[in-house]
Formats: sequence, structure tokens, C-alpha cells
Amino acid sequence: MTNVLKDDKMKTVIFPGGEQVPALGQGTWRMGDDPGRRSEEIRALRTGIDLGMNVIDTAEMYGDGRSERLVGEAIAGIRDRVFLISKVLPSHADRKGTKRACEGSLRRLGVEALDLYLLHWMGRYPLSETVEAMLELQAEGKIRQWGVSNLDVLDMAGLFALPGGNTCAADEVLYNLTRRGPEYDLIPWCGERELPLIAYSPVEQGRLLNRPVLKEVARRHDATPAQVALAWVLRLPGVIAIPKAATAEHVRENAGSLDIRLTPDDLHELDRAFPAPARKVPLEVI
Repeated sequence: MTNVLKDDKMKTVIFPGGEQVPALGQGTWRMGDDPGRRSEEIRALRTGIDLGMNVIDTAEMYGDGRSERLVGEAIAGIRDRVFLISKVLPSHADRKGTKRACEGSLRRLGVEALDLYLLHWMGRYPLSETVEAMLELQAEGKIRQWGVSNLDVLDMAGLFALPGGNTCAADEVLYNLTRRGPEYDLIPWCGERELPLIAYSPVEQGRLLNRPVLKEVARRHDATPAQVALAWVLRLPGVIAIPKAATAEHVRENAGSLDIRLTPDDLHELDRAFPAPARKVPLEVI
């Protein structure tokens, strides 16, 4: 079993099989694209690992495999300290294609197995084929757990109705202060099944950080708006946030979100500026 290190202050999330992982991890979208930044990006990922942010999320789609190669270099020699996630493109997600895609990811990452393998989003292939492939990959020891990304409640219910579908271990979706739709039904649905929700773009790729309310809450906590936005996502049980940070300084800033305890007044102000959904909102993607 992967030995994921956890700092004393690090909140954790429990997967259906009982494994605990840090609630604050690292995303890698667009990392590995610029050769001139490779060394700094590797240093950023390793800094995060040293800080206990050991969930690393990548995908075959990211830079057509360049992100996976970067991650593979960053975790070389310390694989046992990392909870490693990758994803299969829906265009590859038939039974045979899923297995080929996984094997390609393993080669690029330089590892023998993934801790979690996700269907990136739904495509033309039946979910039943993808599930069958995931179960075979598990039996072969190439993945430890499998899950999905960008699936809303109805799709999740359909997935769980399939043979083996209820062994899905996570759903990764867009969730942040400006994208609160999952709170209406998806987060409660996952919570009832003790299914972790992985929040990508938890700071909306930086677009929400100039909002005055975030700056004011950050001022009160001697923090940054990004740290407040991350602390807000991390307030919920069962949610893993995977912000991308391409520099060690940015990673350390993200780690500082773990020191913030938002007060009821903070949460009330954020709710006023970013209202919770009062009705069903279709799952958003970016």
C-alpha cells in the first residue's frame, strides 16, 4: 500500500477502502509544457510532497503526456510517498482502449501502478465498458482504485447501477466559491456513500482572487485570498482540493491554507458574495 505522509495539521479524506489521504494535493494542468520551466515545476511538486501535499493529479490529456512525464521525474525515488492519480480520455475509454491508455500512463510516469485512475469525462463509449476495464486493471495490479471525473448525480446513479459500478472510489469535479453547483445534490449524494469528491480548479485558476470579500477575509487572517479560497473548499469533509502551483513559493502559499480556520462570520460574508445554489445547477467544466 502506498505510504502517504501526512503532516500533523493536514486534514485527511478517507477512501471507501479505508485509506486516508491528505485533503490538500497538487494539480498539474499545463505543467510540463514549457521546457524552460521544467526544473522549477519539478521543484514545486517535490516541495509539495515535503509539505505533505502528496496527492498528485495528472492525466494523459495534459500536454499530450508531458505532464505525466514531468510528474514521473518529480516522484522518481519517492513513489511510496505519493498518492498518484491519472485519467483516461473518453475517446480511449472502451474496454481495450482504457487498458492501453493506462499502460501508456504507467510508462510515462515510470511506475508500476496508479493509486487512482479516473475516466476524465463521459464520452461515446458505454460506461459499462469502462467499468469492466477498470476492474480488470485492478485485478492485474495496475491500478489500486478507480473513479470518474465530471460526472453529475444522474450519471453517478447510472454508474452505481452497473455491475461493479458501485466500486467507484471518487468523483473529480469543478468546485470553488464561484462554482458551487455540486453543493445542491452531488456533494450530499457522495457524502451519503462516503465517496470522496476531488475539487479541481479550487481557486478558479486565480480569477476570483481580486474579489474584495476575499481580500477582507484574508486581511483578518493575515493570509492571502488564495489561502482563504482553499480553506473554504477544505471546510467540507470528504473533499480533496488539488490546486496547481508551478513554483515552490506558490506551493508554500497553498500549504498555508491549512492554518486558516474560517469563522462563522467569514463564512456568512463569503456566502453573501458567493451564494449557495438554491436549485439544481448543471455540473460546470473548464
